Amino acid sequence: MYYGTIKTTDIANGIGVRVTLFVSGCTHHCKGCFQPETWDFKYGSPYTKATQQHILNALNHDYIKGLTLLGGEPFEPENQRELVKLLRHVKSQFPQKDIWCYTGYTYETDLIEDSRARCEVTDEMLSMIDVLVDGEFHESEKNISLRFRGSENQRLIDLPKTKQQKKIILLEI
Repeated sequence: MYYGTIKTTDIANGIGVRVTLFVSGCTHHCKGCFQPETWDFKYGSPYTKATQQHILNALNHDYIKGLTLLGGEPFEPENQRELVKLLRHVKSQFPQKDIWCYTGYTYETDLIEDSRARCEVTDEMLSMIDVLVDGEFHESEKNISLRFRGSENQRLIDLPKTKQQKKIILLEI
């Protein structure tokens, strides 16, 4: 897996001050994407054990609320297989911190049903995510006044409540 950048004090991609990992590789190719360079699976730098340790060290501050995964596309299967390892460490070392993940895939049709996005670690990865921002960016529905998303179709899903109630529960901000 490759990544474009890591922000250690991000306030734009989730509630509170966050550590944000922008992974590389995306097959959605949304018109109007704000960083099309990340579509390339080899964009940026290789993700290594040192990269993982850098993220874990950045999370080890009281003022950090959690981790956010963006892309590119975190739910491309080749990215999931590496990210699930990171999420295991985050949940083990920082159980009080939340995890947000942005995806162009749709929860009901692409992530919990059979699709090209699903692989052997998808369910485990979903089990560790607190907020899933789902749906491709639609340039025709772009709205810069929305919090934590770019277009009207995208949803902020509270995954623990969604799983508990067996229906989509949107995050209340």
